[in-house]
Amino acid sequence: MKGAELTRTYIRPAVVLLALFTLLTGLVYPLAVTGLAQAVFPIQANGSLMAHNDRIVGSALIGQPFDDPRYFWGRPSATAPFPYNAAASSGSNFGPSNPALIAAVQARIAALRAADPGNTLAVPGDLVTASASGLDPHISVAAALYQAPRVARARGLTSEAVAQLVAQQTEGRQLGFLGEPRVNVLKLNLALDGVE
Repeated sequence: MKGAELTRTYIRPAVVLLALFTLLTGLVYPLAVTGLAQAVFPIQANGSLMAHNDRIVGSALIGQPFDDPRYFWGRPSATAPFPYNAAASSGSNFGPSNPALIAAVQARIAALRAADPGNTLAVPGDLVTASASGLDPHISVAAALYQAPRVARARGLTSEAVAQLVAQQTEGRQLGFLGEPRVNVLKLNLALDGVE
């Protein structure tokens, strides 16, 4: 087989297919998916960003650290080098008998008790243990209600008003049967700021 024939038979079709599929999968498909997402799900396609007073304050999909007693606190994060680092999603990978995990949980319980010394309820597990991703923006309804008296006192509101706000912000199970009811901490705190 001569060079010209080899080129015509094998190399030229390979180059044409490479160029075609590069164009289709590298340009046309991503642009089509991006355009469809922007048209059908614009909020989600842009990161589910949340604004307050015309300023972006975070995403509904990524937790944030709150430690002010006037706000609800989210689930702890084990990401490094700082909490809720979306570029380093991970858990601590500590087993339940690991001394470091036990110490961290005890410290978190102590911090919750110190912030609300009169609260004698059992501390919900999701307030003292990190999720597998370290970015969980939600807490359980029990975790929100556990914090409601502290938040109410710090803001000069009634516990009933804060508990009602928690109920309003509670999201049901996905598709009606997946997971448990939950509360998005950032949304709850923004709603709380709107009450005052």
